[in-house]
Amino acid sequence: MKKVFILLIGLIGALGLHAEDYEYPYLTFETTDGEKISISVSSLTMTFSSSTLTAGTQYFNLANLSKMYFTTTDESTTTSIKEVSAADLDEATAIYDIQGRKVTKDQMQRGIYVIKTNKGTFKVSVK
Repeated sequence: MKKVFILLIGLIGALGLHAEDYEYPYLTFETTDGEKISISVSSLTMTFSSSTLTAGTQYFNLANLSKMYFTTTDESTTTSIKEVSAADLDEATAIYDIQGRKVTKDQMQRGIYVIKTNKGTFKVSVK
C-alpha cells in the first residue's frame, strides 16, 4: 500500500508538469480487472480520502487501481459493438476472439471479436 501511495504522489507531481503543455491531454487509470478510464488533464483535480482516489468526477478504490499513465488519446474501455468492415480488418494489428485468444482474419467466423488497429481498439460483430 505504501508503494501505491508513493507512486500516486509521484504521478500527481508529474501531472503538473505534463498538464501545462498538454503534450499528453489524458490521464488513464487502469483497474485490476483491465478496465481503462481516461480523464482530460485540463483543470483536473485529484484528492485522496482514506482508500479512495478522486480524479475529476471519477472515484477509484486504491486497492483496485493497477496503474495510471498519461496518453495522447482517450483509452476508456469500449462498450459498444459495431459492424466489421473490410477496412477495419485491413488495418488490424491484432484480432482476439471473445475468449481472448489471438486469431487471424481467416479464422474469424460469426461472433464477437476485439480488433486492435493503429487508430484504437474496437469490439466488432461478424455476421
